[in-house]
Amino acid sequence: MMSPLPRAFAADSTTPVGFWKTIDDTSHQPRSIVKIWEENGQLSGKIVKIFYKEGESEKDLCTKCEGEDKDKPILGLTILHNLQEKTPTLWDRGTILDPETGKVYRAKLTLKNDGKTLDVRGFIGISLIGRTQTWERDTEK
Repeated sequence: MMSPLPRAFAADSTTPVGFWKTIDDTSHQPRSIVKIWEENGQLSGKIVKIFYKEGESEKDLCTKCEGEDKDKPILGLTILHNLQEKTPTLWDRGTILDPETGKVYRAKLTLKNDGKTLDVRGFIGISLIGRTQTWERDTEK
């Protein structure tokens, strides 16, 4: 018989709030940990850990970013902004920053797999034209 999930994990499984492991599109290896939190009814998320590739370091800056994020350290950078709950498993009307390109996209998050995965979709214009990454809940935090 399986033991029940810890109470904190069970509560977290109904919301994107928590820690998420991003997966590199090419290598399919963990790339970073993003902390998502809720403030004033909106979700935000920042990079709290990076799994560095050769040649990268914690001193790397978002040189391709514009505005207030220009030349800020990637570690600690807020990449998710203003996501609003549309349904219990969907948050949208926000933005996501790609620190490798400096580009900002419209974003939506879809909680899946009983809260264990999060589909993060960045897009321009309409949601059909974009890209989705699946992030995994980081239960080690």
